[in-house]
Amino acid sequence: MKSVLLLSALLLSSPALAQWKPSEKVETYAISGQSVEALYVSIGEKGPVIGRDSAGNGRRAIAQTNFKLTWQRDYQTEGGACVLKTARPKLIITYTLPKPAAKLGPAVQARWDAFAAGLAAHEKVHGAGIVDMVDKIVAFSTGLTVADDPGCTKIRAELTNYLDQLSKAQRRASRDFDKVEFGPGGNLQKLIAAFLIGG
Repeated sequence: MKSVLLLSALLLSSPALAQWKPSEKVETYAISGQSVEALYVSIGEKGPVIGRDSAGNGRRAIAQTNFKLTWQRDYQTEGGACVLKTARPKLIITYTLPKPAAKLGPAVQARWDAFAAGLAAHEKVHGAGIVDMVDKIVAFSTGLTVADDPGCTKIRAELTNYLDQLSKAQRRASRDFDKVEFGPGGNLQKLIAAFLIGG
């Protein structure tokens, strides 16, 4: 990536970055059980499928964050150059979380509430990472200029390359975050232990 292109993106005034907001929604999947153990087993059986093992069986997660990102871009030619005047994102982040299908007893409900709040907070970190990625795309894109590109084809290639790099970095950061959270002494490991064992 040419340093001139990057510099032009960094020189953008901050108000340009504040003109969009993500849309967030929560979807739930029903789990059954009246004990913490039964609820946790149900999560394992009904959680969102995030991949397949070597035998082709679905690997399930406790919760999941997905997003849909679309763009409105205004490419204009100036002389022989192509300029990306505006890049407006439409970002929808969807958090998928478990929800008991039936009313729980007071003690189990209290433990569930703490567990559910911790799960939601974890997924919100994933959401913040996605928003940060989109902010970086907006900063890079708006005002991006490529010389000798009257058909605005080179600029699209530059943009696609940058988006691919950012997307890979976001996925890597998300995996690294989960590794720490689920690792020894991690927040989610502690959260699950507190839910199942108490304390």
